[in-house]
Amino acid sequence: MSYVDGFVLAVPEKNLAEYRKIARKAGKIWLEHGALEFRECVADDVKPGKQTSFPQSVKLKPGEVVVFSYIVYKNRAQRDRVNAKVMADPRLKTMMEGKDMPFDGKRMIYGGFKTLVALA
Repeated sequence: MSYVDGFVLAVPEKNLAEYRKIARKAGKIWLEHGALEFRECVADDVKPGKQTSFPQSVKLKPGEVVVFSYIVYKNRAQRDRVNAKVMADPRLKTMMEGKDMPFDGKRMIYGGFKTLVALA
């Protein structure tokens, strides 16, 4: 079964164009190194909940939007190999060294997931 890295973060609406630009570059790097799929999704129908929600999970502030992202791999071992290559890629290092990232990385949630069900 495939393996998925998932991310949820808050991006100021005014920074979405810059975020998209960085995400496109990063996605190309992940795909070049072997990821099967790379998606960046902007919240369209996401409301605060009474106890939990996407907005609450990233402490969404006025003027920000939730972004949900995921990267698909063949399996965990392939994910680990791909991520090692990606993290060593100088193009990604250059993007991540910027002091003016278009989002607050401290409020990003991320993790790796084993696929339980896959239908196409």
